[in-house]
Amino acid sequence: MTDPAVPLSDATAPQVSRRDERLGIALVFLSALMWSLGGAIGRFIEIDDIWTVVFWRSFWAAAFLLAFMVWRDGFRGTLQLFRGMGLPGLLVAICFATASTSFVIALAYTTVANVLLMQAGVPLLAALFAWVLFRERVALATWAAILAVIVGVAIMVSESLTGKVSPIGDGLALLIAVVFSIATVITRRFSHVRMTPATCLGTMIAAAFAASQASAFAVSPREMGFLFAFGVVNLGLGLAFFATGARLIPAAVAALIGTFEPMLGPIWVWLVHSEVPSLRTISGGAVIFVALLVHLGLEFRRQAQPQRPGVTGMPMPD
Repeated sequence: MTDPAVPLSDATAPQVSRRDERLGIALVFLSALMWSLGGAIGRFIEIDDIWTVVFWRSFWAAAFLLAFMVWRDGFRGTLQLFRGMGLPGLLVAICFATASTSFVIALAYTTVANVLLMQAGVPLLAALFAWVLFRERVALATWAAILAVIVGVAIMVSESLTGKVSPIGDGLALLIAVVFSIATVITRRFSHVRMTPATCLGTMIAAAFAASQASAFAVSPREMGFLFAFGVVNLGLGLAFFATGARLIPAAVAALIGTFEPMLGPIWVWLVHSEVPSLRTISGGAVIFVALLVHLGLEFRRQAQPQRPGVTGMPMPD
């Protein structure tokens, strides 16, 4: 059992101050909040060609992220960020592009429930990758929370598991979980690298691929408004928050907080579109909520305790 006063990661992982850890937790939660709005926003869009939706969503996300970097760092600073992200940034970009593209294809073969169930394994995969590759330790409480989240999501989607099942669709759903876990671990491990340009490049790659598959690009002003929100609010802001926050906290914790997304998604659809979630959805969401709430409470309690000499981390670079 990890001593409460010792950070979850060992000496091989980047050390951060407790203030930065709290900031990282808040930013990753905001990313999950933005991503959870996807279902509610997507229900307003009535376009037959899904690749047209993917293109405009990725286009507006890329435009937002690029404008944000130019506003924050200037043109020269933005170019330096793209040049400085190196191989880690390129790998993160490929991971996000793969995940967003695979998500669309997976839904054509399997059910949303199966995809959500696969996503529940992201915290476990991130913890395993971080431990195997970088020996980043994971506290017993985090493992317990990961298990509770998997159980909660399984309850949420259990009613739909009898739907159409395809090796291709479920394989792509598993691929989404794997590449997102890898992106989380890389972002944490190379915390000195700004990953906002990597997420921007990822949306550009996804947009380019969707453009090669789309049959048309013309949409009505109404649809374009929702596509703008779909790209900027749901995808762009979510990626910006995640890329900034995930480098400040252990990979397993970042992935764990990210599971707020499948829990909050049905709630937004219920509030906006009056689609009442089933009893199992509510029950599973309650399990996830309690697990995350308890885990975050333990994290803040650990951070509130005095640190031992020599374990205080340096603030992360801006």
